[in-house]
Amino acid sequence: MYTQALDSPAESAGTSDEPERLERFQARIDRDEKIEPKDWMPEAYRQALIRQIAQHAHSEIVGMLPEGNWITRAPSLRRKAVLIAKVQDEGGHGMYLYSAAETLGVSRGQLIAQLLAGRAKYSSIFNYPTLSWADIGAIGWLVDGAAIMNQIPLCRCSYGPYARAMVRICKEESFHQRQGFEIMLTLARGSDAQRAMAQDALRRWWWPSLMMFGPSDAHSVHTAQSMRWKIKRFSNDELRQRFIDVTVPQAEFLGLSVPDPALHWDEATRHYQPGPIDWSELQTVLKGEGPCNHERLEARRAAHEAGRWVREAAAAYAQKHRGLEHGADAS
Repeated sequence: MYTQALDSPAESAGTSDEPERLERFQARIDRDEKIEPKDWMPEAYRQALIRQIAQHAHSEIVGMLPEGNWITRAPSLRRKAVLIAKVQDEGGHGMYLYSAAETLGVSRGQLIAQLLAGRAKYSSIFNYPTLSWADIGAIGWLVDGAAIMNQIPLCRCSYGPYARAMVRICKEESFHQRQGFEIMLTLARGSDAQRAMAQDALRRWWWPSLMMFGPSDAHSVHTAQSMRWKIKRFSNDELRQRFIDVTVPQAEFLGLSVPDPALHWDEATRHYQPGPIDWSELQTVLKGEGPCNHERLEARRAAHEAGRWVREAAAAYAQKHRGLEHGADAS
């Protein structure tokens, strides 16, 4: 869902690679050929992919937490079933993405260890609390909507395993977005209290959703290289603008007010122009000082420890069957 990892420090491209190989590699990228795991690639390209795919995978896994809290409190059996299905989808997305990262020579265990140690990034959006049922609708509508804007271009990412994983993920994320919008529509057409709850959720999730696209292009020092490698197809600001242009009319349809008094339609550019974003808030959350940073990591650590016996049992079962197979081969 998420591009912030591309704005972290990286090695300069090709510092120790042969110029001829780099030229051939870039020529393949320019021809829109897919790079596959056994193909030669610059180390900086590999590391950029690992950072982005790992952050994406971590975000899917941590993203289950704010919604999982509402499974038992959802207002109907139908809502519970739908939310359970969505959380299961997100767990599956994380597994696809960890598998894609493993093709780059890093193990799933290494990536998870980095997350649990607090050294890995995940999307800042999941460090905000879900205070009401309307927040579940807002997450589906806004957060998954922003994710789709980020992820659809990733279906054309230059790295084959990542691009192919994104095809299925995008289909499911689109369904999640429609689920969220349907919750918001139900609340917006409900009682005064329900409408107020929907408006409050939009007020609290609007700005964090805009920040999901990462810093402005002026402060995103690695976007140009990532776009040259066709890991990214559009810049942060381009994707953010697309999201605003799509989402503002949806809010108007719901009869809800976007919490940006400076927002206006610019006839010259044919775009909605938002007010200034408070980037200091994003930096605070990324530094681990968001409302739920500590809570999210502690929940993941507890879940990882609780599942230790399952991993150990699976490893023992696999080892036993390898021994049986070797015994059969020997006989």
